[in-house]
Amino acid sequence: MKLLTTKQVVIRIAIIIASVELLIMLMLRSIPHELGLYSEAALDTAFLVLMSTPAIYIWIIRPFVKARDESLAQLNKLALTDPLTKVANRRLISKHLDKILAGCIRHKEYGAVLVLDLDGFKPVNDNYGHEAGDALLVEISARLQSTARSEDTVGRLGGDEFVVLINRLAADERVARDIVLRITKNILNMINKPFDFNGKMLHVGASIGVRLLGIEESDSETLLREADIAMYRAKEAGKGCVNFFEEQNR
Repeated sequence: MKLLTTKQVVIRIAIIIASVELLIMLMLRSIPHELGLYSEAALDTAFLVLMSTPAIYIWIIRPFVKARDESLAQLNKLALTDPLTKVANRRLISKHLDKILAGCIRHKEYGAVLVLDLDGFKPVNDNYGHEAGDALLVEISARLQSTARSEDTVGRLGGDEFVVLINRLAADERVARDIVLRITKNILNMINKPFDFNGKMLHVGASIGVRLLGIEESDSETLLREADIAMYRAKEAGKGCVNFFEEQNR
């Protein structure tokens, strides 16, 4: 729904007032009365307010407010989502990560931050153009969303780097790690599947860095940075790998 223009608002108000006033005049002329000039004017004014106010609300105010709310909701969505893939952008990722971490601390359960970087994405852009690269990014986003639970978050940090926030895995760290390994295995298998672009089969892989969320306090930027460090270690290990940030300190 589009916002009413100033011209449309003025025209609608004029139509309502003119129509209501005409109706009132016809009513006053058709009903015998002995009111004086001032009394009739006061009655006319009262009827005009009572009869025109609901019409103004229904025809002008309500659609204006609805269109405004829809516009604000759309602007808010655009501010929090990646314009290409429509998944969460860095701002929304940080907000969700803070909430997930707070939930993990409160319930004493582990969660996880997964940072994924596509392997072989640059050759796709170089050989088939940015249109193919963009289509591939959209497809990868859709595949990640198809595997995520409703309480998890899929986002794009930029370029060919994605994030998956996993909420409340398990209370035991070893069990949480095993679950993450199963999830990342499924993600890698899913990303490795070829993608058809205009009859050409495109292939990419992914390297994944994992930062487990435990009961310790932290902040979203630190957690994302540590997951990113783990991801680069996975690339150094030969790509197509999964690396936990905590393992680097052992």
